[in-house]
Amino acid sequence: MNKKTVRDVSVKSKRVLVRCDFNVPIDSKTGEITSDKRIVESLKTIKYLINAGAKVILCSHIGKTGQNKSLLPVSKRLAELLEKDVLFIEDIFADSTRDVIDSMQDSDVVLLENTRMTEKEEANDEEFAKYLASFADIFVNDAFGSAHRAHASTEGVTHYLPAYSGFLIEKEIEALDNSINNPKRPLVAIVGGAKVSSKIGVLTALLDKVDTLLIGGAMTYTFVKAEGGKIGNSLCEEDKTDVALEILQKAANKGVKMLLPVDNVVAKEMSEDAEVKTVGVSEIEDGYMGLDIGKKTIAMYQEEIKKAGTVVWNGPVGMFEIDKFAEGTRKIAEAMAESDAITIIGGGDSAAAVEKFGLEDKMTHISTGGGASLEFMEGKKLPGIEALQDK
Repeated sequence: MNKKTVRDVSVKSKRVLVRCDFNVPIDSKTGEITSDKRIVESLKTIKYLINAGAKVILCSHIGKTGQNKSLLPVSKRLAELLEKDVLFIEDIFADSTRDVIDSMQDSDVVLLENTRMTEKEEANDEEFAKYLASFADIFVNDAFGSAHRAHASTEGVTHYLPAYSGFLIEKEIEALDNSINNPKRPLVAIVGGAKVSSKIGVLTALLDKVDTLLIGGAMTYTFVKAEGGKIGNSLCEEDKTDVALEILQKAANKGVKMLLPVDNVVAKEMSEDAEVKTVGVSEIEDGYMGLDIGKKTIAMYQEEIKKAGTVVWNGPVGMFEIDKFAEGTRKIAEAMAESDAITIIGGGDSAAAVEKFGLEDKMTHISTGGGASLEFMEGKKLPGIEALQDK
């Protein structure tokens, strides 16, 4: 990575504002954090700063603007993981906040309340960015999951403070960059999810990089419809069939082996009680919708994964949230886990699937940012990273 990291600056006795990604799922009934993966991933940078004698000021968003979710459960979990007090500041704008920060000792840790408590965060408001920056001497961005957003706490603050990368962003960029731009071949990409429209950019970009491209999820049916197949009531973007044909043609022109499912599991409804059957991918009757890849497709995709040097996966291949339609996604995850290839999971639902099946430890790298990893694979610049100091 060509950006300076926290290693490149002296932080002793300095106030360091660290943008983390603590956007963790919290059970609405119990208030308990249901997955602390993102908190755990931030620990390396936070511990480094504590050990180096910095005054550590953490900030993050959680949820959407207007939901007014609190980071209080995160501060409690963080204190447990660090085995250290974490002072929670529940009102960023209170007069007392500056007093608390001014009285910090070396190696103290505070966590500011959710930056999205104000609309100024997502608006990248100059005054809010300047206000956040006024708490610190140095800014460290370690929120890869928000790096594709130009918000006040990810990009705005960099106009007022020297800005460095944390270790998580460094790890994410190196893993994704190596897998796409300098891969051990053959490079196999698995792209799933519901819509072709949200993946046009990444599909097009990947065709310049990969040896094999495996398609799954509901986006399959836009491709099948484009080729004249019967898709019943399956999800389909009718206005994207031309794009689907262009992608298939581009793959053929570039000599990329692009595979669509050959069979799928169909049902009349999306539920655990649904009656299911397996049919050819272009032979779905009216009233039925495709909700998972079938056994022939699973076997075909497993073979490609076995031959791979690197596998990059973004998007589940079926509705894995419902166990009845989780088989395809589970078998893909297991094939990757058993493979000798470098295995990269592009965050979001793919990461959730790997976690659901208990296979996190078997993957080379699981990204903490679904949207950010997608945009990186598309070749887009990520504002939160572009704004950091160059080496």
